[in-house]
Amino acid sequence: MRQPIFVALCLTGAVALSACNKNPDAEVQRALKDVNVIDESNLSDIMLTVADPDEAVAYFNRVVADNPDRIDAKRGLGKSLIRAGRATEAVPVWKQVIAHPEAGNEDRVSLADALIRSNDWKAAEAELNKIPPTHETFERYRLEAMVADSKKQWQKADSFYEIASGLTTKPAGVYNNWGFSKLSRGDAAGAERLFVQALTFDPNLFTTKNNLVLARGAQRKYELPVVKMSQSEKAELLYTLALAAIKQGDVQVGKQLLREAVETHPQHFEAAARSLAALEA
Repeated sequence: MRQPIFVALCLTGAVALSACNKNPDAEVQRALKDVNVIDESNLSDIMLTVADPDEAVAYFNRVVADNPDRIDAKRGLGKSLIRAGRATEAVPVWKQVIAHPEAGNEDRVSLADALIRSNDWKAAEAELNKIPPTHETFERYRLEAMVADSKKQWQKADSFYEIASGLTTKPAGVYNNWGFSKLSRGDAAGAERLFVQALTFDPNLFTTKNNLVLARGAQRKYELPVVKMSQSEKAELLYTLALAAIKQGDVQVGKQLLREAVETHPQHFEAAARSLAALEA
């Protein structure tokens, strides 16, 4: 019963093949190219997320060498260099990207980010000033806030931090940076509120916990805040609080906090023990 159907299918295939026989190599190459583009797209995503940063840099360097006009490959290289902590090398790559006819505002934001990471604040500000005000993104305003901070334009910085925090579902990093800005200005109470706010969005940020303890220590609040912490983290935070107390002249309080840090740490806490020994000597 199946034979007529099979013959019909073979005949149909023969007709299709005869139509392609005019240039079979071109058809095959086109099909392979489409598959390669899909595979390469998936590989690029992996390289930009979970791959080792230096391996990603090597991969995108090869792609750019083979395809020097591809803006997506250069973007991948720029992002990979940032991930690898090689911001200085990323700057010329992002400059090549924004020179491309298909470049957009977000590419200029990425260049400004690389410049800030390279400590070239003036050039970063110049790039941000070239972006139209209609381009309202989290990354853009996060960088604007940092630039304003670097120039001690506090009111402007606060405005940009507030806008940035409203443009992301994960504002913990923004609140941490904003809090550190407040702390550097001497507004320890304001900094404390922002660090607490950051921890409500990400309770695992140890840097923010440490900053929170510094803000409390600056106000002579020598009790640890009620936040999620491991035993090792508790010891580290007690050590930070002890140093804050000693810095403000509350040496006896600092000694007690150092003792607590040494006793709390699950292993030998060399830094705290050394500081305590120096004070008691």
